[in-house]
Amino acid sequence: MKKIFLFLLVASISTASFAQTKWSVDPMHTFINFEVKHLGISFVNGSFKKFEGTIDAAKPDLTDAKINFTVAVNSVTTGVEMRDNHLKTDDFFNAEKYPTMTFVGSSFKKLKDNNYELAGKLTIRDVTKDVKFNVVYGGVAKDQQANTRAGFHATTTVNRLDYNIKYDPSGMAVAKDIKIELNLEFVQAK
Repeated sequence: MKKIFLFLLVASISTASFAQTKWSVDPMHTFINFEVKHLGISFVNGSFKKFEGTIDAAKPDLTDAKINFTVAVNSVTTGVEMRDNHLKTDDFFNAEKYPTMTFVGSSFKKLKDNNYELAGKLTIRDVTKDVKFNVVYGGVAKDQQANTRAGFHATTTVNRLDYNIKYDPSGMAVAKDIKIELNLEFVQAK
């Protein structure tokens, strides 16, 4: 009887140790921002206000994480309604035909300390390209309701022309390179 009990105890600990954990993005503590140079002399900042994201992982360091993220293009805002409406047209995102942008992670590699490299496929409009994000893992903490939360800061730069965003192909008025900066907070499922 003792052997059966020990076997069940070891089996349950092993299963718990390798159990898949699901995390969902907290929209109240997550920010999807971008920055683009304007006329070569200043910058325009913007963000997306509607998005969904999940992480599925079994390892505590998240190096086996499966990361999926979807952004609603119509939620773009730069603080100027006329510009926001232009960004939703075919000159830029064509929100009517391509209502979402997606990212599907393929690897989350620990580099050093809390620095990671997140690789995956970013789809904007009808184009999917490989992209890598530099990620700083902020760690985990419990909130006042005893939820476990994880924080991340991720950055990358993409060339908008690679994604068929064809407005001003010279890059003189609106630069080709777009800096993407994500401040992410995820809540672990109970």
